[in-house]
Amino acid sequence: MRTVTNVIVVLSFFWLLVSFWNRNDIPGSTDYVAAIANEPRQARTGRPSFKASWDDVDYLVEPEYDYDLVGMVVSYRHHDNNSRMHRLADDHLNMLDVCVVWGNNAGSAQLGEIDFWNGIFTCNVKTRNQEAWDSFDMNQLSNNHLLSDDEDIRRRVRKVKIGDQIRVQGVLAAYQSPGGRRGTSTTRTDTGDGACETIYVDRFEIVRPATSPWRISMYASLAILVAGLLRFFSRPFKSHLN
Repeated sequence: MRTVTNVIVVLSFFWLLVSFWNRNDIPGSTDYVAAIANEPRQARTGRPSFKASWDDVDYLVEPEYDYDLVGMVVSYRHHDNNSRMHRLADDHLNMLDVCVVWGNNAGSAQLGEIDFWNGIFTCNVKTRNQEAWDSFDMNQLSNNHLLSDDEDIRRRVRKVKIGDQIRVQGVLAAYQSPGGRRGTSTTRTDTGDGACETIYVDRFEIVRPATSPWRISMYASLAILVAGLLRFFSRPFKSHLN
């Protein structure tokens, strides 16, 4: 019995490492919501500029377009005072950068062959698979700076995981802080500096959470490891005396 417990502890530990490493892989089989096939909806807004406050800093938000986006999360980066550039600019209203895909990209069988990751202000894309690259439409991907001074929205945003299908409703907007001004892209076809959408969020929803086999595996292996360790340390100590 002692040997069996030892084997279980060792195997579950390595299983946990492997599943943790792969936990953010894009799910290979996904049940997509119908709206993910659509382009983001955008229309000129009559909403006036308004003030927002977060972390004792006042901001002026300048709406340009009403905006409604449904997409699948492929990369993200939280900005809860964890970036030196955000601290220097007093930019705490920006709670998250989230990179999403929609349309043909979301349903592509080659999507898992592409790597996505967020820098401080950017979403980066690369692959060694030429077929995957040829099938990918860069106009159906966007990096979004999400702004909010609403604690409930910020709480919802903190739950985002790779593969989640989300809906973001609000306004494309420029905003000013004591540290400077940031604008917004108003088209999905631009690239380079200024190509990210800056969205003041009125409503945020995870419309379909990701079902990640690796993430499920990670929690299962952790539970087995903990159970094995408890079993190991609960066994009576035996002293061998001559």
